[in-house]
Amino acid sequence: MIRYGAFCVMVLFSLACIPLARAEEVPFRAAVDADGVQRAEIVGGGYFFKPSHIIVTVNVPVELKVRKEGGIVPHDIVIDAPDAGITVRENLSTEPKVVRFTPTKVGKYPFYCGKKLLFFSSHREKGMEGVLDVVE
Repeated sequence: MIRYGAFCVMVLFSLACIPLARAEEVPFRAAVDADGVQRAEIVGGGYFFKPSHIIVTVNVPVELKVRKEGGIVPHDIVIDAPDAGITVRENLSTEPKVVRFTPTKVGKYPFYCGKKLLFFSSHREKGMEGVLDVVE
């Protein structure tokens, strides 16, 4: 027979172990500025990117202003789609950096943090990823 107090502790412990689902984020659609460039800002940290879904138009230059939240954990942003004209590997710092490219092919391209500490899960495996959605 389980006593009430022990039962409560077991239930609370069980609930604490259930991973929480991420809230569905509204995609960010980059508008074309007067100079003909699409711009978006991405912040990384704590195993996330915000926004994690960015929509851009094909064959229009893109500028991503990327940075990380404070802290000592290193992060970067990687987009590896050379067939679409997109090759990005940039270490993030608290000071914003600008990454430029022109997507040449419609598709959904993952971006992620490529960092990993020894035998631990990579930052990408911990959820630090998103999608660059290139549309007509």
